[in-house]
Amino acid sequence: MKRKGSGVKPKATVDAKKVIYSREHWELLTALRQQARELMELLQRENISSLVYGSVCRGDVNKTSDIDVFIPYQVSSFLIELAVEKAGYNIYGKKIVQATPKHVVKGEIMLKEDISITFPLTSLREREFDFIRFGGSLSLEELQKNKRVPGVDKRLVLIEPIEKGHWESQVLGFESLVARKVGVDVELVKERVRILTTRDKKGRTGVYLKRELGCDESIEAVFKELKDSDPIVRRRSNN
Repeated sequence: MKRKGSGVKPKATVDAKKVIYSREHWELLTALRQQARELMELLQRENISSLVYGSVCRGDVNKTSDIDVFIPYQVSSFLIELAVEKAGYNIYGKKIVQATPKHVVKGEIMLKEDISITFPLTSLREREFDFIRFGGSLSLEELQKNKRVPGVDKRLVLIEPIEKGHWESQVLGFESLVARKVGVDVELVKERVRILTTRDKKGRTGVYLKRELGCDESIEAVFKELKDSDPIVRRRSNN
């Protein structure tokens, strides 16, 4: 269903370069940010605060770029679905995911193949919040002000916005500098480098749990079933 990260591999070495955006690139970026803003605004009207993260925030979008909206606190999936359906969206799909046994369990509601809303089903730790910041994230207010921010893409390349496009530079070997630029702890950058490069070498997805749901299923009800049957999910829910 989703196209996220397909065919994208980390790069050990990257030549620093300036990328100047074409008129078509700016038009695509503007359109994607407009869609993200409208989605975040309709959630805000229902008192649901959210962030958008990824290439839409950095600027390095392409025709397969997704719009990823993240709600940084626990909220009823029913309220999210009510808000988006009131605005005319149809629910494209739902899932429950957990990257590793130690990570937060998240619910995901897909509105289209390339538009999703994700939210935590268990407590969100500061380090996990930094995962979002690592790739670049914006609040609704920042998006409305047309701000762009630096972040690391799926290739492990640092993207730094400039007026006419962006700079690309290497992350591997420059973890401390990258941490300062994106505003996260250096140990998190080192961890992401280690995880992504290990996955590439061993061909692992790194996802512990991925449960697809029917559009008529309740995320909370299925999550309760998972807690009852899976001690790892239950343990993470209690921490």
